[in-house]
Amino acid sequence: MSPAESKPARALFGTDGVRGLANVEPVTVETALRLGRAVADVCRTTLVGRTRVVIGKDTRWSGDMLESALAAGICASGLDALLTGPIPTPAVAFLTRSLGACAGAVVSASHNPFQDNGIKFFAASGFKLPDALEEEIERRVVAGGSTPVHPTGDDVGKIFRLPDAAERYGEFVKRSVPADLSLSGLTIAVDCAHGAAYELGPALLRDLGARVVTIGTSPDGRNINEQCGATHPARLQALVTATQAQLGIAWDGDADRAIFIDETGAVVDGDHVLAMIADDMLRRGTLRHATVVATVMSNLGLEQALRERGARLVRVNVGDRYVVEEMRRHNYNLGGEQSGHVVLLDHTTTGDGLITALAIVRLLVDRQRPLSELKRVMPQFPQVLVNVPVARRAELASLPRVRQTIDRIAGTLGERGRVLVRFSGTEPLARVMVEGESLIQIQGMAEEIAAAVRSELTP
Repeated sequence: MSPAESKPARALFGTDGVRGLANVEPVTVETALRLGRAVADVCRTTLVGRTRVVIGKDTRWSGDMLESALAAGICASGLDALLTGPIPTPAVAFLTRSLGACAGAVVSASHNPFQDNGIKFFAASGFKLPDALEEEIERRVVAGGSTPVHPTGDDVGKIFRLPDAAERYGEFVKRSVPADLSLSGLTIAVDCAHGAAYELGPALLRDLGARVVTIGTSPDGRNINEQCGATHPARLQALVTATQAQLGIAWDGDADRAIFIDETGAVVDGDHVLAMIADDMLRRGTLRHATVVATVMSNLGLEQALRERGARLVRVNVGDRYVVEEMRRHNYNLGGEQSGHVVLLDHTTTGDGLITALAIVRLLVDRQRPLSELKRVMPQFPQVLVNVPVARRAELASLPRVRQTIDRIAGTLGERGRVLVRFSGTEPLARVMVEGESLIQIQGMAEEIAAAVRSELTP
């Protein structure tokens, strides 16, 4: 099995927009201002007649600062900025499309701690920007490729607020399930990560009749993702068992991903979610081309579960944007990531934690079976992930010890395991993943590869 090679690093954009420590380049007001100008410039030259950019954010402190700078750059170039306030990332994708805006921007660092922040963009279609367009924006920002327009008088852009943005999006999410869906009798525990879905998520489930118990619904600007949410499920696991809930749902800070806790307190990750939804869609005859798109990180068990049902798994590089690009290229309608990004293209254009949550609760209601049983549709191979801090990135082929270690271990595993080494798109880390049938064996293998990486890429 060959490892995933990293793409050439870019100055600004990573796997999911621009991200880093807030108020340190590139996540500064100066760069946000230039990004606003560049996006407005690209919009003006490619989307004549569309003059508005939707801007959403999560709940972290630095969001106001970056939102203001981004809006200022947009207005200084003659376009209007529509501010939604704290709102899930997929809501910006929906509003960009439904309001006829030329682009959407989200000020968020997703699952990262509050000190970090970032900016990511959606095209007028509601899909994330393709690499080529991000590269053009980056060229204008970094290399001064943009010729600033300085409109005056009535041509200066204006800032508007959308007080009903969450309500509009909530109604859109509800349309992803049958109008007569009732969650009456269900107790659902929810962890909103003190993030963008802290009000809307629980309200949506209550509107459908569920009894909802919550944590992570008191954002103070600093506690987003702090030992809570999709990346820290322990508190939610305890809440599910303490309240005897039938289900737990955890979103991350910008609610574009969701993971679940079954009634026994066990975590149900994105691979299991894809397997359950795929199984349901196959039963209904709605899974296009009997294909699911996932990333190189997805468990071998997902591939096996699909194969047993006459379907197949297509793998792409890590990043939900690459999942969506592959889906659009071949007209597939289900894809996602192990981390909980799930894309249901019949309903939306990007990973959406709220729509994913409703898909799973609908499945529980329709099948009248607990989540612990439904998730058995997929066997799970042991998987070990080791994050190795690195001082630099390099092509793996140029690192002889790393290359030789990977080749030897991959040969030992054969078809009953996988080795994947890749560089994080958002952090200075090399991610080493080994998958196989024996946990003890693959733990040793992962540490052996990690040691080789450290020997060649750390001081």
